[in-house]
Amino acid sequence: MKAILICPGERPAVAALKQTLPWALLPLFGKNLLEYWLDHLAQSGATQIIVLTSEQPELVQAAIGNGARWGLSVEVVLETREPTPVLARKKYRERMDADWLTEPDDVIVANCFPGLPQHQLFNGYADWFAALQEFLPRAAGANRIGVRELKPGVWVGLRSRIAASARLCAPCWVGEQVRIGPRSVVGPMSVVEDRALIESDCHIAASVVGPQTLVGKGTEVMDSLAWDNKLLNWKTGSLVTVPDAFLLCALGRPALPRKATNWLTQLNAFYARNKGDWQLFWKDLLMNKGG
Repeated sequence: MKAILICPGERPAVAALKQTLPWALLPLFGKNLLEYWLDHLAQSGATQIIVLTSEQPELVQAAIGNGARWGLSVEVVLETREPTPVLARKKYRERMDADWLTEPDDVIVANCFPGLPQHQLFNGYADWFAALQEFLPRAAGANRIGVRELKPGVWVGLRSRIAASARLCAPCWVGEQVRIGPRSVVGPMSVVEDRALIESDCHIAASVVGPQTLVGKGTEVMDSLAWDNKLLNWKTGSLVTVPDAFLLCALGRPALPRKATNWLTQLNAFYARNKGDWQLFWKDLLMNKGG
């Protein structure tokens, strides 16, 4: 069975969310929209997918390959602009070819998570955050390896380390290889993406921390997306660039002009700032394993 998957094009209502990746490749709970939709289409009986994108087809192709990991055959096609489902159906679906999923599942715009068409991601910042919250309990699906529910409404990914004195408040998602320092509070209604570092005494509520983002010691993030050194309030749409790398910055990129630093260097600096706290953390961890 065949289907068409359309990557979102321009979305001015949420322009400040845009990173260097196409919308369909932005990380959401450690995966991107195309991965969620290819999972869904494979489970729906599709075997051949045409992915239409109006930007960076080479990145889209690199992210999903040929579809083999879903048991699919995937072709990525570049369009000059995002087509409507009607136009895509007219252009790519042969009139007499019955080997397609039934309408409207034959042509899908990746504007939402599978199963949540009423929660559009790109109509506005508040809608985007509401869609994340609606999908949060579903993110740890059957195809997610290693995610564990520490307590009701709190999910943590592989190889994440959380200090014994830190608190995770439901609903809350912590991705893979995340570090959360002592006395920090994450949640409720919060998402921490993969490889983020949250130093000690932070407070994050109703917010999203982007992948490989450092939130510095004592920093408070409320009603916002913290990604690299950008802070976007999803309620008001206000966007600020944080100049102080010790408060908010991207890991694995230069934090200051004239001083390049890699991820391990920043991790060492993070440890040095919180050495006493983290010595207690590892002591507690070893004692718990020993018990």
